[in-house]
Amino acid sequence: MELEKGKKEVFNLEQLKSGGYIRQRQKDLFTVRLRCPGGRVPLEKLKKIAEVAPKYSKKDYVHISVRQSIEIPYVHYQDFAKLSEDLAKAGQKVASCGPRVRVPTACSGCEYNPNGLVDVQKLCQEIDQKYFGIQCNHKFKISLSGCPIDCFRTNEMDLGFQGAVEPLWDEDACTGCRICGYACKEGALTNDPQTGKPTIDISKCLYCADCIRACPTSSWKEGRKGLVVRIGGRHGRHPVNGSLIAVFLPENKMGEVIEKVIEWYNDRGKGRGRVRIGDLLMEKWQDFVNFIKPVLGEYALANSERPKFNKIHSFQTGWMPENPAIEA
Repeated sequence: MELEKGKKEVFNLEQLKSGGYIRQRQKDLFTVRLRCPGGRVPLEKLKKIAEVAPKYSKKDYVHISVRQSIEIPYVHYQDFAKLSEDLAKAGQKVASCGPRVRVPTACSGCEYNPNGLVDVQKLCQEIDQKYFGIQCNHKFKISLSGCPIDCFRTNEMDLGFQGAVEPLWDEDACTGCRICGYACKEGALTNDPQTGKPTIDISKCLYCADCIRACPTSSWKEGRKGLVVRIGGRHGRHPVNGSLIAVFLPENKMGEVIEKVIEWYNDRGKGRGRVRIGDLLMEKWQDFVNFIKPVLGEYALANSERPKFNKIHSFQTGWMPENPAIEA
């Protein structure tokens, strides 16, 4: 940012933050957040970041944010343009903050993780290309997890997608070895004491496919495969548990769901200022259900419930009669 002699530079800190330049407590210094969808950084970009960071940062490190972005701290605002130009030579972009769709996060998915059920890295890159930066009423975070272990906390995001596979049993191929019952961590499978044949309690099943992977005779097979969809969650000072609204959603319907959710959010949030989608859902749940069900179709859950606050600030200490659990 070049200035003519005698002129004073004036800039909007909120606009800078929206562009990925976050003010620090130190005067004139900022943290520059880079755009790293899914935490995947090609080596050429990583080399460029390692080359550029010491050139403009006053420290000898970069920081990996909770949402997988690389951050370069202690950058003087007068170096923004030069830093961005240098990074752009390797195709590395600066991220964004503020009221818009943020950089999506994801685990490694099924590419090399043995638990992964869907290729969430591929889906994450698609989301970043199509929806990153879209204006919203407030921040809008999307995450993807490849399996029910849910490392990327889809329950705590404005919109989350998680891989799921329905197990189908082929009795003719089953030898009654009982391995599937041992493999199931949820108690959803019980084996007959005499024959060893399994019975499934689908209400306990997480659709993790552990039984399918464990079966030595392939009597457990993949049925429907797709995405579990959760909405309205958030973490932070006042966390909210998101709502489960769909299961086995086909990957090719994910984009339509994202677009409709953002459409509803921006419309219902008009005139409300900085309001998260979870707050609107708690107020207008049935309206949202009526809006989104035609999009979800057969994959919609019939008994989905609105998001709920997760109370974590109970600062009661000591052994109190009204709190016997602490004493125990």
